[in-house]
Amino acid sequence: MTDPAASPDGTAPPRMDELLTNNRRYAETFGLGGFDGIARAGVAIVTCMDSRIEPLAMVGLTHGDAKIFRNPGGRITEAALEALVLGVHLLNVDKIMIVPHTRCAMTQMTENELREKITQVSGQDAWWQHFHVVADQHAALVEDVHRVTSHPLIKDRATAGGFLYDVDTGVLEQLV
Repeated sequence: MTDPAASPDGTAPPRMDELLTNNRRYAETFGLGGFDGIARAGVAIVTCMDSRIEPLAMVGLTHGDAKIFRNPGGRITEAALEALVLGVHLLNVDKIMIVPHTRCAMTQMTENELREKITQVSGQDAWWQHFHVVADQHAALVEDVHRVTSHPLIKDRATAGGFLYDVDTGVLEQLV
């Protein structure tokens, strides 16, 4: 039987101590210090937590250029709005990209189906948890862009667009 947490090549996922060892090696040659936290390119990207997405690389940016906020489905939640307000007023953000992606797990089930699945897998009642599933990505993008562009602390200070990232081709398409 295969370990469900194993990597595609069959290797076991790293343990926490291995991750910390990897960090020490990373820190030995770390050359990205000294930034002030300002988004040099004036960009904020709200996207999904999916590991197939490389937010900076997909738009030709690099360390220090943008603010990144990730959550399941790449939705404009209250926490995302909080981050965007801070970015716009304190961190040089004047362009906001909202970027969900193709083949997103948050589009595969209804809210109740996901609650049932989490309840089943965890052995705990998950019916109280809200997961922000996405029934229609285009409609969700329209809503999310509107939430940003109509927010009183953002609307006149930044432009916003809704995009769909294709995880199989790397192409970013503007939908809103």
